[in-house]
Amino acid sequence: MIGAVVLAAGEGTRFGGQKQLAELDGRPLLEHALAAVAEAAVDDTVVVLGAGADDVLDTVDLHGARPVICERWEEGMSASLASGLAALEDAEAVVVCLGDQPRVSAEAIRRVLGARGGSPATRATYGGEPGHPVVLEAELLGPLRDVTGDRGARSLLRRIGTRGVPCDDLGGGEDVDTPDELGKVRKVL
Repeated sequence: MIGAVVLAAGEGTRFGGQKQLAELDGRPLLEHALAAVAEAAVDDTVVVLGAGADDVLDTVDLHGARPVICERWEEGMSASLASGLAALEDAEAVVVCLGDQPRVSAEAIRRVLGARGGSPATRATYGGEPGHPVVLEAELLGPLRDVTGDRGARSLLRRIGTRGVPCDDLGGGEDVDTPDELGKVRKVL
């Protein structure tokens, strides 16, 4: 079973509010990533929520994703990732996407999934820089459930190395952390 985790638990401090609900092209920001994952047709998708979860659940079309509430969302992205991975215990691999990456495409997700093999982690690259989606093989799922902090998973991936898959031609490498970044994405869409 191939699972997917969409991380969307943060409170959007740099954004100045709940960025998951910020409007982009007529729908909430988070919905763009969820639609791409649904179109990529993985077997089971969870969306990890935390800050403002009730508002997100009332507003956003989850496109078939199961919501997982991360009670420890304030501890950082690693806590959110651990919550999502715990909901996908039987997965042979999990693709991790960011809820604030509205231009990620189903094609990028499928490309990274199709490049699996030879490494415990495979990830999209944009301009040679590592990005999302990231596919984690089963051997990493246990250790990643135990990492902490906002950069814990990143440290593990750096240590073990990842296989990069160029996705420049598919666009979508940027995530939205500030209103200015949202404005730049609006100009592209």
